[in-house]
Amino acid sequence: MLKRSVSVLVVATALSIGCISSPIAPPTDSAELVPGSQRETSLGSVTGTAGRYGGHVWRGLPFAKPPVGDLRWRAPQAPEAWGHLDATAFPNFCPQFASAFGGISDAPAGSLVGSEDCLGLNVYAPAFATDSVPADNDRLPVMVWIHGGGNTIGTSSFYDGSRLASEQNVIVVSVHYRLGVLGWLRHPKLNAGENAIERSGNFGTLDLVRSLEWVREHIGAFGGDPGNVTIFGESAGGHNVFTLLASPMARGLFHRAIVQSGGSWEDTPEQAENLIDDEKPGDRFSSGELLLHFLESRGDASDRESAKAALSALSAEEASALLRGLSLEDLFSVYANGGIGMYRSPRVFLDGTVLPAEQIANSLDDPTRTAQVPVLLGSNHDEEKLFSLFDDDYTDRYFEIIPVFHDKHAFQRDTNRSSRSWKLSGVDYPASQLHKTLAGKIFTYRWDWDEEPTLLWVDLGEILGAAHGFEIPFVFGHFDLGPLGNIAFSKENETGREALSAAMRSYWAAFARDGEPGRGDGRYPEWTAWSPEGDRDMLLDTDAGGGLRMTAAFETADSLAEEIVADPTYEEDAQRCLALAIHADETRAWFGEAGYKRAGGGHCQSFEMKALLDSHWGS
Repeated sequence: MLKRSVSVLVVATALSIGCISSPIAPPTDSAELVPGSQRETSLGSVTGTAGRYGGHVWRGLPFAKPPVGDLRWRAPQAPEAWGHLDATAFPNFCPQFASAFGGISDAPAGSLVGSEDCLGLNVYAPAFATDSVPADNDRLPVMVWIHGGGNTIGTSSFYDGSRLASEQNVIVVSVHYRLGVLGWLRHPKLNAGENAIERSGNFGTLDLVRSLEWVREHIGAFGGDPGNVTIFGESAGGHNVFTLLASPMARGLFHRAIVQSGGSWEDTPEQAENLIDDEKPGDRFSSGELLLHFLESRGDASDRESAKAALSALSAEEASALLRGLSLEDLFSVYANGGIGMYRSPRVFLDGTVLPAEQIANSLDDPTRTAQVPVLLGSNHDEEKLFSLFDDDYTDRYFEIIPVFHDKHAFQRDTNRSSRSWKLSGVDYPASQLHKTLAGKIFTYRWDWDEEPTLLWVDLGEILGAAHGFEIPFVFGHFDLGPLGNIAFSKENETGREALSAAMRSYWAAFARDGEPGRGDGRYPEWTAWSPEGDRDMLLDTDAGGGLRMTAAFETADSLAEEIVADPTYEEDAQRCLALAIHADETRAWFGEAGYKRAGGGHCQSFEMKALLDSHWGS
């Protein structure tokens, strides 16, 4: 989705006009060893540092062997014992294109950064009065954070768990996992003859499973309860939470799950492996296409047809050696960084072993295929504004960065509907599926905060509002979206922002402790379970925005589709049908192309859905 990625880059630049650092400076982070933080694990002793907001933090704890050399594109293996470790540095970035949106602002944007030796995690804990861990029966709930970034960018160091841990008396763990082509790649000649797990291609997913195994084995040494683990993640991290709910390999490793602005979008083995001109076409960045490219680039073939012949003649050992012998520079040379570091490649495969063989969203109602644990999930009111603000269809730019609308009505109309589609796909449909076997254990929210300041003539509250990812600082109580995003947080919105953040931290921690958000620490409105009738969502907003409250608002993919078709404000049917195609794509697990074709009595059948989307996203 090139257009989406480019727009985010420009949004980030626009947000940086004026003051680019947080107006509320947090306490200074520390890298000095704190002797009272020494802990003993079966892997060795470890000493940490002081947390930014109190407590202790242990950084860069290896949870797997480095996946390098022959371990590239293999399931992660348990780490070696370390004897003693001074845990003062975050783990290496996993290889990616540098982007401030991924948390990397100290390298040129778009440059290749990171190391394959990146499978580490960080542990944040309160400072126990005795500088020792609690007794077994007093151990604390554990919250394992999975970062977002399209599964191609991101780093754990972008998120600080010390305030959530210290204030709410929980253990917060943030983890790394292999990204993009290094995290998800499968080909019949890669790991041929090995077991189905090694052939699955879902190595990033397996990294997350291994990190949870590490938590089960070692978190007790830091005061955490391995029998009460909550996984939580945002965007691609939320998607990964869905994959862990669906993976039989993750059963019993966690006991609650939180999905923030997530969804369920998986690739088939054919998309992952096949060539674009096969009978069942693969993605243009499939493993088959990559092998053709590298065979041509190293001189084994002069054109596509001869590369096909050379690929056919390669043994499994030769194909594996070719792929594992590539330098990171050569491997990443085939990808464009998409403006904010994200790039297109197949990822998260329905392999039938690590993950089910069918769409995850459509198996959430099956207790034999979905972990039976309480789930909290939600989305932001204005998810899509972040991706559309600098789309040429809606705005022009002064100095290339300051937006001037030439069609503000269309912007508000289209982002409202695409954000509602996101909610249908990431919240409403999964909740309705999960409810069938987990009634009373599903909780949903919509996050509505839109109190950003006005800069020059640009009202950020209007044009960004409750945008994608902006709820994360409220969950952690650490208001840092990086040097490009912190302009959203001003002295004027501090009081309401801090109050809403306190409520969210309390709700999230209560869910981690008890499996339901309830009234948080007792000071907040009751957050009741999702049900087909009555109240469904907790609206999360400041008092100025109406406050915390339950709502019964409900719609369906069909009703939203009919609203799009009937809307007279579209100037042309091509615009109307593009909006319908985006809606159908967001809800493709159950509405999809079939819904697109039937909406409005087949109003858009003369416009091919895929062609509209390809043209719009620049694919």
